Amino acid sequence: MSSIGRIPRVFATFVATLFAVFLFMAVFTGQVAGVATAGAADTGKALPAQTDFQRLEGKWVRPDGGYILELKSIKKDGSVSAAYYNPRPIRVFRTEIAKKGGAITLFVELRDVNYPGSTYNLQYDPASDRLKGTYFQAIERQTFNVEFVRVR
Repeated sequence: MSSIGRIPRVFATFVATLFAVFLFMAVFTGQVAGVATAGAADTGKALPAQTDFQRLEGKWVRPDGGYILELKSIKKDGSVSAAYYNPRPIRVFRTEIAKKGGAITLFVELRDVNYPGSTYNLQYDPASDRLKGTYFQAIERQTFNVEFVRVR
C-alpha cells in the first residue's frame, strides 16, 4: 500500500483517539461545556446562580506541606462546612467567609491536638485561583505566609 493510502487511516485513528480522550474527560470530570445547562433548557428550569462565595467550594492543597482544606456547602450568607487534613482530619472549630473591600476572605480556626487555636486568614485571588494569606501556628506562636491551590 502506498503512503497516500495510509493518510486517511492515520487521520481516522488520530480523530478516534481525540474523541476517546474527550469522552474520558467528559465522564470522569463532568466538565464538558453545555452539559449543565442542557438539562435546564430542556425542563425550562433555570440553574441556581453560583455566588462569589461558592467559587471556593472544593479541595485546596497547601503545596509546602500537603495540608488539605475542603470547603463544602457554601451558602449565600457565607456559612460554610470545612474540613482540614494533615494528613488525618483535624477538627475545624470555626469557619467564616466574607466579602471585605471587594475581596473574598476566609477565616478558619483549628482546635485539636497540636492545633489549639491555630488559624488561617486567607483571601481568594481569582486571577490565580488561589487562597493566599497567613497561618498562625498557635503552639509556636508564629505566623507564616501560605497559599492553597485548588485540587483539580
